[in-house]
Amino acid sequence: MTTESALDTALSQLRTAVTKLGLSENEWQTLSTPRRVLEVAVPLRRDNGNVEMYKGFRVQYSTTRGPSKGGVRFHPDINMEETIALAMLMTWKCALTNLPYGGAKGGIAVDPATLSLVENERLTRRYTSEILPIIGPDRDIPAPDVGTDEKNMAWMMDTYSVNAGFSVPGVVTGKPIVLGGSLGRTSATGDGVAISTREALLARNINPLGATVAIQGFGKVGYWAAVALENMGLKIVAVSDVHGGVTGFASIKELWDHFLTHNNLDAPGTERMTNEELLHLDVDVLIPAALADAITGHSAPGIRAKVVVEGANAPTTPEGDAVLNDKGVLVVPDILANSGGVIVSYFEWVQDKQNYFWDADEVKVNLNQIMMRAFREVEETATSRKVTWREAAHMLGVGRVAEAHRLRGLYP
Repeated sequence: MTTESALDTALSQLRTAVTKLGLSENEWQTLSTPRRVLEVAVPLRRDNGNVEMYKGFRVQYSTTRGPSKGGVRFHPDINMEETIALAMLMTWKCALTNLPYGGAKGGIAVDPATLSLVENERLTRRYTSEILPIIGPDRDIPAPDVGTDEKNMAWMMDTYSVNAGFSVPGVVTGKPIVLGGSLGRTSATGDGVAISTREALLARNINPLGATVAIQGFGKVGYWAAVALENMGLKIVAVSDVHGGVTGFASIKELWDHFLTHNNLDAPGTERMTNEELLHLDVDVLIPAALADAITGHSAPGIRAKVVVEGANAPTTPEGDAVLNDKGVLVVPDILANSGGVIVSYFEWVQDKQNYFWDADEVKVNLNQIMMRAFREVEETATSRKVTWREAAHMLGVGRVAEAHRLRGLYP
């Protein structure tokens, strides 16, 4: 297992990029320091009348290239260090895809499964009110993340709007369509993972048609990636959730229908496996699309996939990364592979600001265009600079933020 925290890993990746780009120590100091860090106490009145206190966080890592942008995570293990690390990765992700954003992240240290719907709403609204002074459509735009969805975004938008005195749909993205959400936002991260998978196979001279894929995770990223990949002609041979994985299903639709009815993956004809066994299947592509630290120094040696596409944030530890590089596995890093979500969030924000909305085809065409441009830039940088794809992606993102800092200068 890794001995580094998420923040240590993110700083190590930043240091590598700074060194390879030849940036100064002054630039390192600027790039390695978050712009604004907020911790708040979030009280919740439970349905039984008891009041409980939760820790909430919001980190705006950078605002140099525009307002900060990032998800809100409800998970019991979230802490300030992880939030800073994820906000840092969002900064490089937005710069890599050339979106006019800085990176942010936030959340509450809570298990949403322990909350009733009404409790979830109360907690979301109180958290929003606590971070209200630092968010806004031109300041910081939250979005859904692990443990949150469009309902939370609707409550956040309403709380902000009530305090503003008028509707402000652009304060969050990932909202319901009727409240100013964008077509294609729900599936966007998975769609981006699918585009990255297709292009990575072509880069390895593997025909995507019929290529085999195992996906760890069957949530907002894993499910939609599976749907998109199946539509592209790839074969999904295994998927998993927190309880383990299955293989032997006829199609993703069949498995999803069973999951919606029975709340498990044990469809007729399937065979069970552990999450680690799924990682070690003999497939063309492995997609870790659950939580961080799935591929470690312990699990990486058994991976037989030719390509790993990171659907989750930070699913590979530094030790796991080193093993995969030694094995010659092509790793498409998270800040490229799962950037579809923030790209379509950007589209939603643009539509809200213009009060003019696009059809689904326009969203998909523009998503593909931005993903393809970023993918080609990473591929070319990795080849020309003789670095890994992860290093190339960070060099591009970090380099653009550093350039923006230089051009803006230091005030006063």
